[in-house]
Amino acid sequence: MHAHDHHEHHGSDLTRAAQTTLEKSGEQWTAMRERVFEALAGFAKPASAYDIAEAVSKIEGRRVAANSVYRILDLFVGANLAHRVESANAYIANAHPDCLHDCIFLVCDACGQTTHIDDDSITGSVRSAAKSAGFSPVRPVIEVRGKCGDCA
Repeated sequence: MHAHDHHEHHGSDLTRAAQTTLEKSGEQWTAMRERVFEALAGFAKPASAYDIAEAVSKIEGRRVAANSVYRILDLFVGANLAHRVESANAYIANAHPDCLHDCIFLVCDACGQTTHIDDDSITGSVRSAAKSAGFSPVRPVIEVRGKCGDCA
């Protein structure tokens, strides 16, 4: 199995890496964006915009609308700070925002735990198949549903 290497960030180091990546893309790192990112990174499982809005609302002491969180999450996905788990309509923080690559998610149907793995040979094959079909892939996302080791 071919996988590329990258450095995973955690805690305040992850927040700094996200800020640096966003600013390099020409965007500003605002206080609200930081709160949304930290709330997202604080979830052990993929979180919906509503989950994140609720967490940020508690921190802010005022209601934060889910639409505002959705806009920020869209920005984060575009800037590689977060990934969208399509089948769960939820998001996870990218532990290596300074590394752009295709995503493979292993999603547990029992507990919801989602593991992100990298395997360029698999995503490369998906890209090749798409190109052979006359399609120009931008960024493949592969989701495998099943049961994690704890739930199996």
